Amino acid sequence: MTTRRRHIAHLHLHAALTEAQYGDVIELMSDITPHVQAVPPNAVQLDLTSALRYFDLSPYDMVQTAMIRLKLFYGVDSSVGLAGNRMLAAMAADASAPGEATWVPAERVAEWLHPRPVAALPGVGRAMADTLHRYGLHTIGQITDLPSATLQRLLGAGQARLLTERARGNDPRPVTPKEPAAHLTADLVLDRDCLDPTRHHQAVLGIADQIGQRLRGESQIARRLTLTVRYADRSTTMRTQTLPEPTNHSPAIAATALGLLAALGLQRARVRAYAIRADNLLPADGAYRQLSLDPGDDRARAAECAADRARRRFGPQAVRPAALAN
Repeated sequence: MTTRRRHIAHLHLHAALTEAQYGDVIELMSDITPHVQAVPPNAVQLDLTSALRYFDLSPYDMVQTAMIRLKLFYGVDSSVGLAGNRMLAAMAADASAPGEATWVPAERVAEWLHPRPVAALPGVGRAMADTLHRYGLHTIGQITDLPSATLQRLLGAGQARLLTERARGNDPRPVTPKEPAAHLTADLVLDRDCLDPTRHHQAVLGIADQIGQRLRGESQIARRLTLTVRYADRSTTMRTQTLPEPTNHSPAIAATALGLLAALGLQRARVRAYAIRADNLLPADGAYRQLSLDPGDDRARAAECAADRARRRFGPQAVRPAALAN
């Protein structure tokens, strides 16, 4: 049995955030993956492993998405590290300039670590670094090349074992989220301003379909939707509506979202981004669905289940709503 390779991102936030603002950042990141761990006061870690298949992006593209969202929604620059565990991701973030990301893939861990100073390893303070320096040990690679018995004589068995594990890039700690956020968000950021009502309609329809897919994938249903539109001047407007019944059925979500879009009356507004938030979530297996006398409703739900199976097997773009097909 093979072990799935982990992809952990560490985001260092270059901003002095209040507690409330920091909580907002955690919530924003939980829209990318539920596996989010706060690292106060100015960092956050994400386990992207399970999110990669859903978003159909590379790990590096995923962290770029996270950085763009932070900048777009909160004006926060970040330095990001991406690696196979929490320690390496944090070290890679420390080595990144603001607005940049450093990816340390599994096959390059030794190459990346070995030239770095021993003080770059977590837990190596000034006293230990000075001790190692006195014996000519200045880089992480020199630690890994040293016989374990020699290092144990210098530091003691326990400290030597921990240092060796870290010097080899090992860190088994999981990303431990708090209680999962009770909402899901999907968004679309445009390359240029949009004034076309048809494109507004298609954009919201596509985002609504993403929300439905994610709700069904996590066996949840939503009771409320919020549509947010961001304009070229960075101002925003939003509308919220309670769904007729809690649902994860994409057509029902799309109908409500399009109603919210119509209520905004965009007309000639220059739109740059759209976001839909589904909240008041409930477990799907603990709720009743209104019975329908319309046979088309059951056929639509059966088709939706078949489309979800196809996406799980062939990827998220295997089936798209007809209204979005080009």
